[in-house]
Amino acid sequence: MRLDGKTAVVTGASSGMGHAIVELFAKEGANVVAVARRKERLEALAEGLKDAPGKVAIYPGDVSSREVNEGMIDFAIEQFGGMDILVNNAGVMDDMSPIGDATDERYEQVMKVNVYGPMAAMRKAVNVFKANGTKGVIVNVASVGGMRTAAGAIYCASKAALISLTKNTAYMYMPDGIRCNAIAPGGISTEIGTSMGQPNMAGYARVQPVIACSPQPGTAEEIAAAALFLASDESSYVNGAVLPVDGGWMAG
Repeated sequence: MRLDGKTAVVTGASSGMGHAIVELFAKEGANVVAVARRKERLEALAEGLKDAPGKVAIYPGDVSSREVNEGMIDFAIEQFGGMDILVNNAGVMDDMSPIGDATDERYEQVMKVNVYGPMAAMRKAVNVFKANGTKGVIVNVASVGGMRTAAGAIYCASKAALISLTKNTAYMYMPDGIRCNAIAPGGISTEIGTSMGQPNMAGYARVQPVIACSPQPGTAEEIAAAALFLASDESSYVNGAVLPVDGGWMAG
């Protein structure tokens, strides 16, 4: 088992990629704190993994809150005696609006979840890693939208910011043995589209030529496999990288 004896915190764990990451990590021996807003889904996830090699504990909460981001890490330490891996997976879409139509309300919503949440969790995690002398690992789930125009202005900006946070953290904490990498999923079959609501039709029309170049959607399990690689010792010499998991979309 590739994560035997490790403790991981995974956000956005109630569905999609986060759900698949928790499942795979627990089956690979990690004790996992599963974080999301929907408590009943977290409970079902933990129940389904009660016989896995790793234990799953749930922490309901909204990652746009500093208290939740710090509390989930404290909870992991209380439950399992430490923390080795942080996976910032939680994310929301914008409504495909170009900048001229972007609203303050949508900006605040998307940036709080996609940027502030990971930032607050990373801030807490690196200080815990340093205090405990842990060669911790952070895996951020960004998006191809952070590298090309595959969504609206706010979403693309949020994922570009997360990629920049990833690279800066990798560089700054390299002397401490802390690694930080990102996954850039392409089109993946998940529920994230439900956070979009009614799309801005002008923006949606403009991104269609880009979306049309995407291959068949990938699966949450394929993202989980990438997260496992980046979280494990198999990627010990990988730091500050952004791994596209997009079926070749970015190659075009």
